[in-house]
Amino acid sequence: MNAYTGAVMESADDAPGDALIDLRFSRAQPAAPARPKGRLGPGEAVPFGWLLGPFLLALVWTTGSAAGLIDPRVLPAPWTTAATAWQLIQDGRLQDNLAVSALRAGEGLAWGVAAGVLVALISGLSRLGGYMFDSLVQIKRSVPVLALIPLIILWLGIGEPMKVTVIAISVFAPIYIQTHAALRGIDLKYVELAETVGLSRWRFIREVVLPGALPGFLTGLRFGVLAAWLALVVVEQLNATSGIGYMINLARTYAQSDVILVGLVVYALLGLTSDGAVRLLETRALAWRRTFAP
Repeated sequence: MNAYTGAVMESADDAPGDALIDLRFSRAQPAAPARPKGRLGPGEAVPFGWLLGPFLLALVWTTGSAAGLIDPRVLPAPWTTAATAWQLIQDGRLQDNLAVSALRAGEGLAWGVAAGVLVALISGLSRLGGYMFDSLVQIKRSVPVLALIPLIILWLGIGEPMKVTVIAISVFAPIYIQTHAALRGIDLKYVELAETVGLSRWRFIREVVLPGALPGFLTGLRFGVLAAWLALVVVEQLNATSGIGYMINLARTYAQSDVILVGLVVYALLGLTSDGAVRLLETRALAWRRTFAP
C-alpha cells in the first residue's frame, strides 16, 4: 500500500457508515459531463416575432424606392401604393371586391375540407375504402389543377360554381393526404385498447381516431388555406366580373401597376392572416403536446 492509499484508508476509517462508502468510491466515479452553455432548441417565442420577415421586406422596398434604386414604373413606392389603396377604399372598390373573393375562397375551402376529411376517414378506416380512394387521389395529385380547368368549364360553365369547384379541388388534396397519413399513423396499441374495453365504432372514431388525426388535419388545413388563395388567384382571371383578381386583371389592361400591387398586397395579407389563424388554432387545439417548436 502506498502512502496515498494509506492516507485515504486511514481517513476513511474515521468516517461512519455511509460516509465511509462515499469516501472510498468517490475517487472511482467518472466526472459528470459538462452541460452545454446554450440551449439546443430554437429558444423562447418572441411576441410578434413572425412579423420580422415581412418587416425586413417592407424595409428593403421602402429604402430602395427612396434611394431611387427601384424604378417606380416597375414597382411603385410604398407610399404610392398606400395612397392608391386609400383611394380604392374611399371609392368602395377594394372592400367590395375583397368581400367577393373572401366568399369564393371560404366556400371552396369549406367544401374541400369536408370532402377531404370524409374521404380520408373512409380510406383510413376501411381497407376497401383505401383500395377505392387512395390510388384515385394519388392520380389526381399528378394532374395539375390548371389542367382540369378546361374540363370543369365544359361541365359547369364559367360562372361561380366553376370557380368554387376549382378552389375545393385544390383544397381537397392536402387535407386528404395529411389527415389520411395521421390516421394510418395512430399507434396500434390505442386500437387494441379500444377493442379491449369494447368501444363502439362511433366512440372509437370520436375518442381515438379524431384526436389522433387532429395534428395531421391541422397541418393539411394550413396547406389547404394556401391552396385556396392560390386557386382563387387563377379562377378570378377567368371571365370574372368581381373580386381582387378581376381588379388586378382590369388594372393590367390600363397599365395601372399601383392597383396591381395593391391587389397583390391584399392577397399576401389574406394568406398571412389566414395562416396565422390556423397556427393559433393549432396551438390551442394541441396545447397538450410538448414539441420542439416554441
